Amino acid sequence: MKLKDGNTVVKTLKEKCRVCFTCVRECPAKAIRIIDGQAEVIGDRCIGCGNCVRVCSQKAKRVQSSIRGVKKILSGTTPKAAILAPSFPAEFHDIDYKKVVGALKMLGFDYIYEVGFGADLVAKAYKKLVDDNKDKSYIATTCPAIVAYVEKYYPNLVGHLAPIVSPMIATSRVVKKIHGKDLKVVFIGPCVAKKVEKDKSSVQGEIDEVLTFVELRELFDSEGISRDNAKSYDFDAPSSGKGALFAISRGMLHAANIKENLVEGNVVVADGRINFVEAIKEFERESLMTNLLETLCCEGCVMGAGINSEIPLYKRRSKVSSYVNEKVKTMDLEEWNKAIASFVEIDLACGFEANDQRVPIPSSDKIKEIMKKMGKNTASDELNCGACGYESCKDHAIAIVKGLAENEMCLPYMIEKLKYTVTDLERSYGELKSVKEALTHRDKLASMGQLAAGIAHEINNPLGIVLMYAHILLEQCQTNNTEMSPDVKIIVEQADRCKKIVSGLLNFARQNRVIRTPVNVENMINKCLEVTAVPENIKVELVNELSPATADLDKDQFSQVLINIINNAIESMSDSSRENKLKVVISGDDNNMTIAVQDTGTGIPEKYINRIFDPFFTTKEIGKGTGLGLPVSYGIVKMHSGDIKVESNIDAEKGPLGTKIIIALPRHEVKNGFKI
Repeated sequence: MKLKDGNTVVKTLKEKCRVCFTCVRECPAKAIRIIDGQAEVIGDRCIGCGNCVRVCSQKAKRVQSSIRGVKKILSGTTPKAAILAPSFPAEFHDIDYKKVVGALKMLGFDYIYEVGFGADLVAKAYKKLVDDNKDKSYIATTCPAIVAYVEKYYPNLVGHLAPIVSPMIATSRVVKKIHGKDLKVVFIGPCVAKKVEKDKSSVQGEIDEVLTFVELRELFDSEGISRDNAKSYDFDAPSSGKGALFAISRGMLHAANIKENLVEGNVVVADGRINFVEAIKEFERESLMTNLLETLCCEGCVMGAGINSEIPLYKRRSKVSSYVNEKVKTMDLEEWNKAIASFVEIDLACGFEANDQRVPIPSSDKIKEIMKKMGKNTASDELNCGACGYESCKDHAIAIVKGLAENEMCLPYMIEKLKYTVTDLERSYGELKSVKEALTHRDKLASMGQLAAGIAHEINNPLGIVLMYAHILLEQCQTNNTEMSPDVKIIVEQADRCKKIVSGLLNFARQNRVIRTPVNVENMINKCLEVTAVPENIKVELVNELSPATADLDKDQFSQVLINIINNAIESMSDSSRENKLKVVISGDDNNMTIAVQDTGTGIPEKYINRIFDPFFTTKEIGKGTGLGLPVSYGIVKMHSGDIKVESNIDAEKGPLGTKIIIALPRHEVKNGFKI
């Protein structure tokens, strides 16, 4: 509902809203829409019931405050009156009512009246309406939220609204007849919808401001007013009678002496968010044939959103009943009847206007389209769990089409979406981890490469001289057949080994440019096997599952990779006492190729698997390996945009012993994600 200044009576504090959709679920008018994950009250659709305020555990709903306006009235010189709603005993349940009146006097009000007296007048008007129109059906208009609901969502029923003002307006007319039209009147009660009722064109000017009990307590606190410093005063006359029962369910009927005949069904009472909606639906369908439908949006005014009491419903009802009971016992009935008679001519009539806020129901095709987006493809997918705030998946879909809801409000949909997101994140994390490992390894190789290049170049020249003179010395020793020949031979062999190490360092450090040409990989592997000395106890098997087995490679460099891997495999199968097998398998598809080299050797311990591509790391005996073969191979494979992995087993109980090296690479050169 919108106030006179155009603001909505209830606003959402976005910083507090946790998007639990409780307000959506509890709003009988579905006047709350979700935009970008935030609940927003739609002023034109809101009926001011305040359910959203009551149910929000995060206190994210704020009622538009009237405190500033009331302070302005209190600071003025014009006479001012406070009219107190019949539900006040439920709010100030632990304070003598005369202290409450005294506290209001301290605020600056000149007169304090009970709205219960206006309710007495309204009760008599309802009694006359029902008795004089036995053949008609009416909806009671004591609750402004109910009136707004009918005007906005059942405009065809506006003619059935009882043409009688609320007790608030009736009381205002009474006190203005007593003190004149210039009197400023402030209504104080539990109802949020009263803030909008005062601005309706049919009663405009009757009420100057509306305070909730919550706001009244704020005023008391700000002015330092408490039960301890408040004096005791009674209400100004006229006093209320049974009209003070209006605050509780069926109170109006009791005050009006309207008998609820359960056999005839002449009166039906419905209160609370669910009950009143269903009652009005049935009233429209004419399945509810009754003389008077007495409805309250809350479970009695004692449960209004503007009440601050912490006691439960039935204790609140009991407090109101006890107050009225004491009132009736002590009241001067003759004086009360005179007061009623003196105001019998006050006009209690009221008119209502349709304010249609209904949105056409979208087509079934549009609803199906929305439900499909939420994964509701079959009837079994419609869980109707209510987590979104709507009673069914179909209602949720309709709300989305109307612009009131979002797909993300569906909990099962979001859980399923979250699963996919988690899976995607896990996959992305795996890819990032692999990339990180590759980059770390590449940085390590680059650093080692720079170091190796520097060392190799520095050693190469003196090593060449050592080699030259060692060979000359060996030839002389062999010619002269001296005893030093064996020792010199060892020097030559070790110097040659140093030359190989330096050559390996240079190969490792050199960033060779890859020159790709179409290569028949099966033929290339066969040639690598031909130049490799394979012992007789090792059976070689080459399996080609790809036809044609061609790929764009640098043939010379990739041959070096295969020879390194094949030599390592052969050395791991050095045990000649048993038969071993070297198996090379070529597989893949149109875009990718895999070369797997598998041996039946001793295997590599798991703790070494992540280190075998590190420069100078080797599992071979001292003097039998440089630790550069696999790092060089790794670099060549990466320059071909490929990947190389190792699988190994050293435990016979877990399966066959051996190592499998898998090379995966694109069959065609890839740049910027495109095959060229």
